[in-house]
Amino acid sequence: MSILQSLLFYFVGPIIGLLIFVMIVYMIFSWLLAFNVINLRNAAAAQIYDIVRRIVEPILSPLRNIIPPLGGLDMAFLVGILGLYWLKWTVSTGGPIWNLLG
Repeated sequence: MSILQSLLFYFVGPIIGLLIFVMIVYMIFSWLLAFNVINLRNAAAAQIYDIVRRIVEPILSPLRNIIPPLGGLDMAFLVGILGLYWLKWTVSTGGPIWNLLG
């Protein structure tokens, strides 16, 4: 294992895992807001939602431009999470990306 592979494995892998967790939190927040379980008038909930939204929206907004919602369901979440899982698998197991790096 080269130094570049070690750096990717130990630093990028956990960051991708954290992004997956934040995307799941954002999805749960959106459901709770849609069903009026929580309200954004609560300052703590609004602040947490804003932080999570600022992290996730740069990932999801390009996907939403390509993938339309199907029956009111936002498929960008599914594609985004599957893409991040694929990227994490590629980094951790030395998948197809190692061929590009040499």
